[in-house]
Amino acid sequence: MDKTSVASAVRARVRRSRDRFWTPEDFDGSPEAVAKALSRLSESGELRRVRRGLYWRGSSTMLGMAPPRASGLADAIVGGAGTGPAGLSAALSLGLSTQVPRVETIAVPRRAPRPTPGVRFVSRAGSTRRRDEHLNAVEVALLEVLRGWDRTVEASPAVAVDRIRDLSDAGAIRLERVVRASSTEPASVRERLRALLRALNRPGDAERVPPARSSHNATLSLAS
Repeated sequence: MDKTSVASAVRARVRRSRDRFWTPEDFDGSPEAVAKALSRLSESGELRRVRRGLYWRGSSTMLGMAPPRASGLADAIVGGAGTGPAGLSAALSLGLSTQVPRVETIAVPRRAPRPTPGVRFVSRAGSTRRRDEHLNAVEVALLEVLRGWDRTVEASPAVAVDRIRDLSDAGAIRLERVVRASSTEPASVRERLRALLRALNRPGDAERVPPARSSHNATLSLAS
């Protein structure tokens, strides 16, 4: 296709879409012509440029184009298993806090990409089993909440345990995978997970979580 045909094809497909990301690889034609067409659509306001080579087409609102959700943005930028909310974002997503962070925080099991407006990425490169066990976003959120329990969780330990039990019963959290993934988590996370599993009446799973070596970490609990 010539440049005019490429531009017309790109424009037609983009205009028919709603609430999705676009990359140059989504279109036929020369990379240069596709990139130029996407750039022009961004300049005209029909696309939002997220970063180099990544664009967003959102629904129209009275305030302009609706932005992408943080979880969708993380998938588009990072992709793959083992990615999920961190910090207050994790506690909010699990229903353990009502605090809404000004910026969404996403944990990735690799080097963190550059920040994007509204989203900050944190690296969990050492937590390799999150990726190996194909943890979903809810399971990652649980490990992240265990990492910073005393800083992010508003709910009492009893209420928090009940909420996590409900998520497990619904299949949103696969505790057996979380247990296997815990081997590459910090000692404090492992000890809180052991305490959580005992509270969930799963002592066998608790014993499968590698214990902390130091006596200090061994005394950590959900309430600490």
